[in-house]
Amino acid sequence: MRVHRVRKTVPPNMTDAPTDRLHLDGQHSVLTPEYVEFDFVLAGMFTRFLAWLVDSVVTILLSIAVILLPVFSLYLGGAIAVVGLVLLLVRKFGEKRAEGESLVLPIGLLGAGVGLAIGGLAMNLISPAIGFALVFILYFLVDWGYAIFLEGLWSGQTVGKKMFGLRVIQESGVRVSWLQALLRNLARPVDRLPLVYFVGGLAALFTQSQQRLGDLLAGTIVIRERRLKIPASLSRPDGDTALLGDPDFRSRVAKLSAEEETVLFNAAMRREELGMEARLHLFSTLSTRLQDDLGFFKPPHLSDEKLVLLVTASLAAKKTEKNRTAARRKPPPRPGA
Repeated sequence: MRVHRVRKTVPPNMTDAPTDRLHLDGQHSVLTPEYVEFDFVLAGMFTRFLAWLVDSVVTILLSIAVILLPVFSLYLGGAIAVVGLVLLLVRKFGEKRAEGESLVLPIGLLGAGVGLAIGGLAMNLISPAIGFALVFILYFLVDWGYAIFLEGLWSGQTVGKKMFGLRVIQESGVRVSWLQALLRNLARPVDRLPLVYFVGGLAALFTQSQQRLGDLLAGTIVIRERRLKIPASLSRPDGDTALLGDPDFRSRVAKLSAEEETVLFNAAMRREELGMEARLHLFSTLSTRLQDDLGFFKPPHLSDEKLVLLVTASLAAKKTEKNRTAARRKPPPRPGA
């Protein structure tokens, strides 16, 4: 089900006036080997700039914390050690100590506090050069590693991108890899030249998919995420639905990757747009993939298309339950808020 790029399109007014891309979103289209087309909305330059501002504030705050680390590490370490020692004494000698109560947390706090305090003492009194070197290393890691770490961990998002609904993906439409997150962010010093991403901004204005140099190097694009409601026809399919209650069937559905889920949903949602020959070929290919590579069982009376629709119905039910669980965990609004 791997996705391959076939074309990239933008609205006509964007090709005539590159500066319109500061506010308008383009479109990036890809086609899977199963003839399912995906359309991704490219993030506009203005929205990307706002996301960058948020990330800049976060990195500045982290950098300030790193710079002040040698000053406050001694006091912070001492405070943590005191908390750990008090908690240890309470748990070890307290009258109401629960039987078998673990001492790992207080001992861990005590050890971490002492270690941090000793480090702070060394940085401030014994060898200030150690503190300077540590600050330099940590600042480098924050400045370079912030976007690399978050984009790799959060599938192409940073704090700023999450706030504005943006995500970095591969040109082929699948999630960004750790290597691509590394490559696109290592090119930032060039994109920043001479000031405030002037080079990167020019590259994004004059490339078809609005890619800065780091995106061109890594083969990535920045898109605006769209939240589409799952049609009732997919969440409640007609006909034989006995497989939906089979534990083995549901366990295999849970193992599907995000890319496979996307392909199945798009195929199910766009099946009416396909000609009969392309439709039969598409669902035959998907059904074969589900059975041969992923271990799904298809009863003889079930068509290839019906198997795919049952899988998407199970996926829809899983997503609905996940959303309900997340909604129940949210604290109720305070009166008068």
